[in-house]
Amino acid sequence: MKVALFFVFLLVLHVTQSTPAYGQAWTGVLSPSRAIDWSHAGIPGGIPSGSWTQCGPTVAAYGTSSSPASPATIQTAINACGTKQYVQLGPGSFYLSGSFHIKGQANIEVRGMGANSTFIYFYGNTDPVSGDNCGGYYALVCIESADNNWVDGISNGPVNWTAGYSKGTTVITLASVPNLKIGNPIILDQLLDTTDTGTVFEQQATNGGNPFVAPGSPGPYSGQGGVVRTGRGLTHVYTVTGCNGSTAIGASCSGTNVAVTIDPPIEDPNWNAGLSPQAWWASGPSRNAGVQNFSIDGTNGGCTSGNGSGITFVNTVDVWQRGIRDGNECRNHTLVQFSARATIRDNYMFLARYSTSTSYGFECYGSSDLLIENNILQALAGALIGNEGCAANVFGYNFEINGYYTGSIDFVIPMANFHGVGNDTSLYEGNIGSRLDADAIHGTGNLSTMFRNRAAGINVECWVSGSQNNDYASYLSSVWGPCTQSVEVIEDDPFHRFYNVIGNVLGTTGTQTSYLNGVSPIYYIGNGYTDGKTGTVVPNDPTVVQTLYRWGNCDAVNGLSAADCQWNSSEVPTTGNLATSQQPYAQTAPSNHTLPPSFYYSSTPSWWPSSKAWPIIGPDVTGGNISGTGGLAYTNPAEDCYNSLSGSTSNGSGGPFPFDATTCYGSAATSGGVTPPAPPSNLNATVN
Repeated sequence: MKVALFFVFLLVLHVTQSTPAYGQAWTGVLSPSRAIDWSHAGIPGGIPSGSWTQCGPTVAAYGTSSSPASPATIQTAINACGTKQYVQLGPGSFYLSGSFHIKGQANIEVRGMGANSTFIYFYGNTDPVSGDNCGGYYALVCIESADNNWVDGISNGPVNWTAGYSKGTTVITLASVPNLKIGNPIILDQLLDTTDTGTVFEQQATNGGNPFVAPGSPGPYSGQGGVVRTGRGLTHVYTVTGCNGSTAIGASCSGTNVAVTIDPPIEDPNWNAGLSPQAWWASGPSRNAGVQNFSIDGTNGGCTSGNGSGITFVNTVDVWQRGIRDGNECRNHTLVQFSARATIRDNYMFLARYSTSTSYGFECYGSSDLLIENNILQALAGALIGNEGCAANVFGYNFEINGYYTGSIDFVIPMANFHGVGNDTSLYEGNIGSRLDADAIHGTGNLSTMFRNRAAGINVECWVSGSQNNDYASYLSSVWGPCTQSVEVIEDDPFHRFYNVIGNVLGTTGTQTSYLNGVSPIYYIGNGYTDGKTGTVVPNDPTVVQTLYRWGNCDAVNGLSAADCQWNSSEVPTTGNLATSQQPYAQTAPSNHTLPPSFYYSSTPSWWPSSKAWPIIGPDVTGGNISGTGGLAYTNPAEDCYNSLSGSTSNGSGGPFPFDATTCYGSAATSGGVTPPAPPSNLNATVN
């Protein structure tokens, strides 16, 4: 009887707490319909491995550059690890003939002695013993599920999701739950929208191979299309926290028409029973696993069918990457796919050697509630990429320098892109770099927020000429010069709607010459274009600027001083200037010019240097140390770290430079994560 009463009590709490019971950091600045609770991004409580014990002896460095050795020694040590243990890699250089992986394991970590002490050089991106290639993604280090769950080979489901669609809901109903366990990630999606009414909208360029034009709308909606799962748009990954009256991690769900509790609550406002919502999931995901404190080199790792990653997480939950220096990868340095609540922090990602439009630092695909924080991103053609189905993530306090891109002379590549359908409800905060871009290459996006970033709209220098042999030597011999192309600061392409741009410091005096959609503008909003790859003509979308909320931004055209920052009621999408279908996302003009320091931290984070101002960027900041910002912006800790590295250059050429996260940030950064909100104090429980 006590057990039954306990579960009734839990149910009452779930019902009465369908939305957070504490105030959000953005309260009074953002309408709740235009924001989510970003404080839960990443691993709850931070990276957990500080008190774990070592399993087995320290693995000594082995192999040589002329005779790379099998990774079997490391792999055997990983496979033998128990709960809350780590494999310790010793100092020195490891030369490995292929990759290693954490596969379907929980509570395990691989760590080195530091990125300036433990070096791993890979010759091949597949485990030569087991043949594991990270589910076809060809990663040097792979954290993955025991089963290969992907869009064309779903392990479980898809099953129909029949109830529980409203924003703030914590309990959903699934028609069946084969192999679903508490603590594991679950992927929710629904069909692409069929009608564009000018509001939140998930679509791509093609539907069934033909240009898609919704009734009454001016599509196509992107240049090239692309979805996570064929025919389906909105995608979000949640974590299962209860079913069948249990909340025990690892307990199995069972039955039909099952009530499944998820974390966080439903965050997207546009789930629709008419679009056939479904769920699918891996049988054996990795959980509570990560890597720390070593360097990897992908020079000889190879590229396979356009893939080739440094570190990949696929079908995982509560995973991490910290203190890693990763150099010279093929497509991306870190890929997170079909995963939830990853923390990627305190890393140094250097050079995607192909320098093409798909040469990324961090890439997210079909993943949610990630925290990508305090990373250095150098010589990358796309430092922070949200690809299809990348929803409800936080990109905080990263530093980007030298967007190395050889596709066009003098071209300023964005530091961050919302880049595919279902890129919704994410937060970019405190980042420093070139440009912020929501492009229409792969589909539409909605309701993301840019808060207190410094986007210069230009690089110190851009690629002008040099060899394009796609190798490190070509990069080192490149010629750099002035940046003249694509110097707009914030670009929101057609069908990226209801964005929020608040408290940013934008542009460079003398570079941007117009405010909105003119020559070299601060804002390039809603403008159609012809896709260079497919020839698809994406039309203008006037609803982008109509639904865009701008407040308290400071820019180089109006003047980079506190007195010139823009607080224009005409740039607030209120009920008076939105169409009927857009009214649910109306924003009330704030009553004052006060902005919170952060939209996801309730107070100064524990990892923040005590000597550094908080906040560091915005209209209320004075005495900032970034030149040309009128004192409105300070460097963030990631930029301070980069500037402290031996040999680092002001234009981001050269490298990679010696890096160690503990040296840069101290031990406080180790546990870095989101400071949890205070527990609610106003709950009443009724026992029935």
